[in-house]
Amino acid sequence: MVQRESGIQLHYEKYRKIIQGLTLMSDALMRNVLRDIKCAEYVIRIIMEQADLKIVDVTIQQDNKNLRGRSAVLDCVAEDACGDRYEVEVQQGSGGASPKRARYHSAVLDANTLEPGKDFDTLPKSYVIFITDEDIAGAGLPIYHVAKTVKETKEEFGDQAYIIYVNSKIQDDTELGRLMHDFHCKSPDDMYSRVLAERVRSIKETQKGEDDMCREMEKIYEEGLEKGIEEGRAKGIEEKARETVRNLSAMGLSADKIASAVQVSIEEVREWLSDGAKAVR
Repeated sequence: MVQRESGIQLHYEKYRKIIQGLTLMSDALMRNVLRDIKCAEYVIRIIMEQADLKIVDVTIQQDNKNLRGRSAVLDCVAEDACGDRYEVEVQQGSGGASPKRARYHSAVLDANTLEPGKDFDTLPKSYVIFITDEDIAGAGLPIYHVAKTVKETKEEFGDQAYIIYVNSKIQDDTELGRLMHDFHCKSPDDMYSRVLAERVRSIKETQKGEDDMCREMEKIYEEGLEKGIEEGRAKGIEEKARETVRNLSAMGLSADKIASAVQVSIEEVREWLSDGAKAVR
C-alpha cells in the first residue's frame, strides 16, 4: 500500500510540471474545464451558433457499458433546456474522429438516452461534436455539419442525429475562430474567453486545481495501462492503441515506458508518435 502511494506521488510530481503546458486539446484538461457547466455552455453555444442555448446538465466520462459489444466512454455529454444532447470530444489525428467512430458514438448516445418503454419518437436531437487538430474533410472550412439525406430527393432524412467536426486549425477573427485559438492556449492570460480563462486559471494556478488534474491524469495513465493491454495488443496498430500512446506521451512518459505500458514495440510507439506529429503539421 505504501509503495502504491509512493508511486502515485512520484507521478503527481511529474504531472504538476506537465499541467502547465497542457491546452484544451488535451483530454485531461478539456474534461476538467467542461465539467463546469458555464464552460460547457459557452463552448456549445459558439459551435451551435445559438447565443441563448442553456445547458442544464453535464456528465464527464460517461461510461456506457455494452454487455454484448464494445463499450464506450464519452468525454463530455451535455443536455440543454430542451432535452437535446451534445457529446463533445477533442481529437488529435484523424483516426480518433473517423466517421464510423462518430456513428458509434451517436448510437451509444441514443441508447443511453431513451428510457425503457418510451416511444422512439421521444428521442431528443443529438449532436456528436469532434474538435480536431486537423482538417478532417480537407476542404479548408472551419466547421462541417453532417446529417443524413435521402439520396433520391436530396432532402434531410429527419432522424435528428447530427455529427459536427470543428477544424481547430482555423483560428480567424470569428467567434468560432477565437474559440479554437483558446483551445490551443497554454496560458489563460492568452485566451479571449473570460469564462474559459478563469476555469483554466483555477486548474493551473491553485492547489485544488492541480490536485484535480493530477487525479485526472493518473486515471488516464491507468486507463492506458488497462486499455492498451486489452485492446491495443489484440488489434495491433489500431485506433485505441494510437490514442493511448498519444495520451501517455502528452503526459511526459518516455517512449520505452509507453511501449511497456501498451505492450507494443518501442519502434511502433515512435512510428505512431511520428505519424501524429506529421498530421499536426
